[in-house]
Amino acid sequence: MSKINRSTTQARDGQVIVGIKKDLQNVSSLPLAASTYTMAALEQLIQSRIDAANAVANAKANWHDAMATYDALNTKVTEVVRGLRQYVINAFGQNSPVLADFGFTPPKKATLTPEQKVAKAAKAKATREARGTMGKKQKALIKGTVSTTAPATSPAAPAPTPAHAATPVPPVVTAPPQVLAKP
Repeated sequence: MSKINRSTTQARDGQVIVGIKKDLQNVSSLPLAASTYTMAALEQLIQSRIDAANAVANAKANWHDAMATYDALNTKVTEVVRGLRQYVINAFGQNSPVLADFGFTPPKKATLTPEQKVAKAAKAKATREARGTMGKKQKALIKGTVSTTAPATSPAAPAPTPAHAATPVPPVVTAPPQVLAKP
């Protein structure tokens, strides 16, 4: 048999009370579930279940209100206590016995296992390679070359440009100055 929810049970109990008042007022007593009930006692018993369901609903609503109040207060107090802890650490030091007076513990530094250290280094190396990141020493090894003479036959092939770059401007070629003879 499936469980019936409280609101459905309350509605049914209300209807049962209506039926008792309407159709069973002439009955003096009823033997039900190993007990004998008068109609007034039967109404009172059923009404007590309705009242208990209402009390549960009120308690649940009060509980929800109390939890909302607690959650808001908890958020604020947590921030204050976090700030107080930081103040005490700054004022008295990380390893001061004063921390214990407040119930605070000194901050712990994460200790990595050798396997975690190796994995961390490998990941950092892979990231540097993927991004093409270089340190000062690698950058210092890169030297550019400057050509002093321009090739006379064909210009060097232009370097590929990214799709988002502006259209390249063709180089300006100047002719050597002409010497005019005086007549």
